[in-house]
Amino acid sequence: MKKVICKVEYDTDASELIQKKVFGSFGDAAGYEEDLYKTQDGKLFLYGIGGAESPYAEETIKRISAAKAEEWQKA
Repeated sequence: MKKVICKVEYDTDASELIQKKVFGSFGDAAGYEEDLYKTQDGKLFLYGIGGAESPYAEETIKRISAAKAEEWQKA
């Protein structure tokens, strides 16, 4: 997936996958997946996708700071 945020393109295909988290099980309407990525120039972002009742009912990309990424990885 590609998304431009503040004139910066975030692309899951061109970035390094750092960590993946799965919440719920396959087919769970509230289940979702969050993947932490790092771009070639060091920017971090979360890619999310999930069921209709999840925080990611629509596939999306969100920018994330290094501090927030560290918290996310520990949670």
